[in-house]
Amino acid sequence: MFHQILPMDEGRSIAPPEPRCVAFVLIGDMVALDLIGPLEAFTVARAHPSMGGRDPYLTRILSESGGPVATRSGLPIATEPVGALDGQVIDTLIVVGCGGGRLPAGSDAFLEWLRTRASSMRRLCSTCTGAFALAEAGLADGKTITTHWRWLDELAQIRPAAKVKRGPIYIKDGNLWTSAGVTAGIDLALALIEEDLGRPVAMDVARTLVVYLNRPGNQEQFSTAFEAQTRADGSIADLITWISSNLREELSVDALACKASMSPRTLARRFVQETGRTPAKFVEQLRLEAAKRALEDGKLPLKGIARLVGLGDEQSLRRAMLRSSAITPSEYRARFRLL
Repeated sequence: MFHQILPMDEGRSIAPPEPRCVAFVLIGDMVALDLIGPLEAFTVARAHPSMGGRDPYLTRILSESGGPVATRSGLPIATEPVGALDGQVIDTLIVVGCGGGRLPAGSDAFLEWLRTRASSMRRLCSTCTGAFALAEAGLADGKTITTHWRWLDELAQIRPAAKVKRGPIYIKDGNLWTSAGVTAGIDLALALIEEDLGRPVAMDVARTLVVYLNRPGNQEQFSTAFEAQTRADGSIADLITWISSNLREELSVDALACKASMSPRTLARRFVQETGRTPAKFVEQLRLEAAKRALEDGKLPLKGIARLVGLGDEQSLRRAMLRSSAITPSEYRARFRLL
């Protein structure tokens, strides 16, 4: 199922009896941060004081043949061959994406290794376009997966048996975890750490890395306004900018049409053509995103947040969040409030 909210576990932060092997597999022509971000998250977790000196993870960096793997920034990454772990238990495997989406020619042996080892792993994961390797190996068939927004269509085309989901920054479906591009790999790693060691440890890791703690998996890869602005032109793009700064205003179709000097029918038609959303749906999404940011900040009462984002009252805010995310404002604040 599509991963939305992980169960909250406030008390557990105990290292396992033996370190869990977390292996990263590199393919080449990769963005260094797709590896380094998640790797650093696990590295910080390994030194967490609550572990009592017991190491919860053993991290390994692999590639098909071993040796240095090139990154797009020019930083080479030293790796071991995948065969170095033959006969050893891999708890969590994370396939790191390569440039251009699909695997390079001659990857059959690597895909066979993935198929062979996958059944013995507790978790199989990917960052960015690493999802292509899981898909091409047949390991995502019947599963819901995601990848960097730029490569979603191609991923869906090469493996129709996989259910490619647009938007989320990461998804958990059974023991298969996939994430969007670059920094989303850190979100994935934090979710994995929380599942293993509890929320307090994941929170401390996020603070140490100075990252936004634990964005839920169903958070969009980019904001509604940003996505719409990349698609819209001229007066519609200008109107989107104005809406984003005036959420407390009357934002009915009639009001927006007047602002854009169009008839309501023309505005509605052009808005859908250029953004893929109706004006009403677009306004609601922007208001909900603003409400979630205010809930995470934790300073305003719910009724104040509702007024701030133009949703009127607390009950309207509650209904909108339940409809959109199946979570109440109070539950969202308890789960994602920044400390």
